[in-house]
Amino acid sequence: MRLSARVHQRPAYDLQQASGDAKSAKIPNVKQIAILGSTGSIGTSTLDICRLYPERYRPVALAAGRNLDLALQQCTEWRPTAISMADEQLAGELARRLREAGVTGINVLHGTAGTVQVATLREVNFVVSAIVGVAGLQATYAAVCAGKTIGLANKEAMVAAGELITAAAREHNVALLPIDSEHNAIHQCMRGGTPAEVRQIWLTASGGPFRNTPLADFERITPAEALKHPTWVMGQRITIDSATMLNKGLEIIEACRLFDLPPDKVRVTVHPQSTIHSLVEYVDGSILAQLSVTDMRLPILYALSYPERVPSELTFDLAALSHLEFQQPDLERFPCLRLAYEAARAGGAHCIALNAADEVAVDAFLRGTLSFTGIARTIERVLESTPAVTPGDIGEVLTIDANCRETALGVLAGVAVSR
Repeated sequence: MRLSARVHQRPAYDLQQASGDAKSAKIPNVKQIAILGSTGSIGTSTLDICRLYPERYRPVALAAGRNLDLALQQCTEWRPTAISMADEQLAGELARRLREAGVTGINVLHGTAGTVQVATLREVNFVVSAIVGVAGLQATYAAVCAGKTIGLANKEAMVAAGELITAAAREHNVALLPIDSEHNAIHQCMRGGTPAEVRQIWLTASGGPFRNTPLADFERITPAEALKHPTWVMGQRITIDSATMLNKGLEIIEACRLFDLPPDKVRVTVHPQSTIHSLVEYVDGSILAQLSVTDMRLPILYALSYPERVPSELTFDLAALSHLEFQQPDLERFPCLRLAYEAARAGGAHCIALNAADEVAVDAFLRGTLSFTGIARTIERVLESTPAVTPGDIGEVLTIDANCRETALGVLAGVAVSR
């Protein structure tokens, strides 16, 4: 891939007003990037983009979780200002290995406080939020409040605290640029009209590996079978969520909050080819669809370069359009999708409960202590016991999240729950 910049004309619609719009054909200054979740699939793909476009993007801060070996490699290659590990022990071990390798000048941090520091460093102007689950919530919110542009790949943050994050983004004039392929596609399609002209949006779903599996076999589905996604290569939790379609449910809530739409205007269609990443239907009957290769580097590049588009070699073969299928999702086969719509309509604590219960249930399924169909049953029990409250700050979000996880563990243990 090589660079060539183009003169930018502001689109008719922006999700948020992006700061630093391109005003000439000159290559812009290098963006200083913090990557939350640098050792995960989104994080490593973001670093691939940085290698391909060194004149544009440079990672200066990383949050690497528990992958010590890969964190060491990333520090050696990129020499970031700071890196945060999951805990103090891992941070100490990384610091020791860096000294032995003769790598100096890197501030090794740990825990939530370390991730927040990585996300809010003064020199950082773009944060890729890609930590799975609510673990990245506080850092993402802190980055928004610090005025950083956000490339959002952490849907759980928007599910649990979307109202708070979007309110902070408006207050601090921060762009929230989705990296998830579906929401990224919607963002692109919405540049073709105004929000008032949108009739509804369509999120596409592959249907996962069990789209045609007889319902009678669902109870016997194993983790190994559920981890074989037909289209995407992803982390374990998101792959299981795709198999249950809970992942699409989380995306419904995220779309409601990112694009300020009610749940009944966010539709889901099963599209096994995964060629069309999402669609926007306008009031005049026009439908705009975004098509591209199934490579996460493309939505990452879009977010990093927005509002520009930069040339890449991520080309699409039109022969893939020779066969396209679209089907209504079967809510009996995928009850998690029904539960997500219920949570989206209830809002507040129910959205937090949906995500928290799923994380606990998926972990139990992967450990072999819960059946595949038990995931939805656990989520439903937790939602039924969740009070209708709306959190007022991030601390309250985390308290509700912890309570819902405790409830989910009680359900798994067979303990009666009531709140």
